[in-house]
Amino acid sequence: MQRHMERAILVGLITPEQDEERTREYLDELSFLADTRDILPVKRFVQRVPHPDTNTYVGSGKIEEIRQYIIERQNDPEQRIDEVIFDDELSPRQIRNIERDLNWREKSKDRCEVRVMDRTILILEIFLQRAQTSYAKTQVEMAHLQYMLPRLTRMWTHLDRQRGGGGTNRGTGETQIEADKRIIGQRIALLRDELKRIDRQMATQRQNRGKMVRVALVGYTNVGKSTLMNLLSKSEVFAENKLFATLDTTVRKMTIDNLPFLLSDTVGFIRKLPHHLVESFKSTLDEVREADLLVHVVDISHPNFEEQYHVVEDTLNSILAPSLTAHPSPLTPSIPRIVVFNKIDAFSFVPKDEDDLTPMQRENIPLEQLERTWMARLQDDCIFISAAERTNIDALREKLYDRVKAIHIQRYPYNDFLFEKYE
Repeated sequence: MQRHMERAILVGLITPEQDEERTREYLDELSFLADTRDILPVKRFVQRVPHPDTNTYVGSGKIEEIRQYIIERQNDPEQRIDEVIFDDELSPRQIRNIERDLNWREKSKDRCEVRVMDRTILILEIFLQRAQTSYAKTQVEMAHLQYMLPRLTRMWTHLDRQRGGGGTNRGTGETQIEADKRIIGQRIALLRDELKRIDRQMATQRQNRGKMVRVALVGYTNVGKSTLMNLLSKSEVFAENKLFATLDTTVRKMTIDNLPFLLSDTVGFIRKLPHHLVESFKSTLDEVREADLLVHVVDISHPNFEEQYHVVEDTLNSILAPSLTAHPSPLTPSIPRIVVFNKIDAFSFVPKDEDDLTPMQRENIPLEQLERTWMARLQDDCIFISAAERTNIDALREKLYDRVKAIHIQRYPYNDFLFEKYE
């Protein structure tokens, strides 16, 4: 029997801080997230507002419009809507009100059953699906429970009718909520202790790797880090054209000419990354903190690759590497890095018509001209490749060799003669 594929509505806002183009791009990413979670997005609702509504995120009129769209299709198994996904993290109050207005509105003969989700829970569920090791599973479970804890009240609305009786001020529903919160709190405490234990084990493993130079691949999700990892180290790290294909940090020993070093592939970053995930995955990203060289992989074929680049840089600077300054120059980072602009084979260029007087857009700039923009300031710190087509990979290997060799000689100044006989 073929499994019913869940169908979803996506909801976003246009605000003074987020224009229509940015909202469309965010919803495109939300759609990709839904697809990664095996949910089919079938409709988008967008509203222009000064700020998100504190009660229902969008206005009451938009909620009613969404509700009518759902009701019209709920009796058709091929058209029925299962989820409504919002592009920002919703507060417990917003989730409760939205679910009430969509599903359980009083004095209405039309009832429907849809699940209200936000960007955070969608990412958490993807992580739950894709976590492979016990470490990743523990991290994701803790992040999921931390997110759900303040939102438990909406799960027990059916107990409200049981309140009262016995002269007590507290009903059964409240008691059940408190019991579940206590159980979840205890579970979070156990998971936190388990993570500390695994952290100590992993710290010991890193120490046992000796003094080899460590290189870490970092970047936005789905930019090709795992594909590049497989290509450079000849390993078989799982790679797929979906977001968060890799959750567990993979470390491989590789050698270029006579020079061995460690190469690690890390979880990708994303805009609006849930803070619970950031907190729980800090330990996994110790590979980044302890790296001697960062290789920042950027998908140059993406329409907003520059924003993705800055999202990763800001995350590295503010969270993963506390020793860095808040806004370091890309020319002199505290942790040396190479910026690898990947997927040049997929870069698209649409020349403008001569009569078109609109400002130049990203798609109107040829790659050669784009390379001479802010990227030119990176000078020897960047390279343009295609991991899929193996374009310019030898040049990347050479650049890695030079950087790792320089770090090795600086660390072991009396061993530089080891390299002389190979040159």
